[in-house]
Amino acid sequence: MNVDAGEQVGLSCPSCSPDLETVHEVLTTGGGHVTVECGECGHVHKESLESEDTEAVDVVVSQDGESFTGRSEFGPEETVYEGDEFIVETEETIAQVRVTSIEVGPEDRTSRAAVEDIETVWTRAVDNVSVDVTVHPREDSDEGSRSLEVHVPGDFEFVVGESVEFGDEEFEVQGVHVRESAEGDYKFPKLGQDGDVVFAKDVKRVYGADESSAAWSAW
Repeated sequence: MNVDAGEQVGLSCPSCSPDLETVHEVLTTGGGHVTVECGECGHVHKESLESEDTEAVDVVVSQDGESFTGRSEFGPEETVYEGDEFIVETEETIAQVRVTSIEVGPEDRTSRAAVEDIETVWTRAVDNVSVDVTVHPREDSDEGSRSLEVHVPGDFEFVVGESVEFGDEEFEVQGVHVRESAEGDYKFPKLGQDGDVVFAKDVKRVYGADESSAAWSAW
């Protein structure tokens, strides 16, 4: 399957039509896979790019302080960019990952490279991520700020001005520090206006205040 984002293809849908093909729109491509949306029911799923003209590339996946090594298929004419996302399978896990750097030689890394020049693609898992949070206490509390680590899907949205709850922890999001690798996707590296939204996979740190607290400055 040699397709580009925006094209329509005929595929079976695991949700509404597992035995017959329906029209699907291609949302994204990369890493030997396509993400498609069923035109009948709207179900989004991933399919393998079946092609004889692919090259296997070593991929290192970083997830919660651990690293796993696998391989992924790319088209021989393809260029891989820092920030690209795709699915990679290792012995330990199958994960959606984001490219953090590309190794083209010993101690030689770059932000983009043709597949034929790549030795290793370094990535970070983004389908499920851990997010560091600093929570400021209520104004009437003698306690200091505390640090949390929450685990959420990569597409979980932190919205400035809205409250979130994780188990016994509940706080209002007052600011978000964006990862350097994702700064180009947001208007500022630090966001603190009500309504600002950051995906969990793009978060470096969230700053919040206990829900019952009066207005606090997270900066």
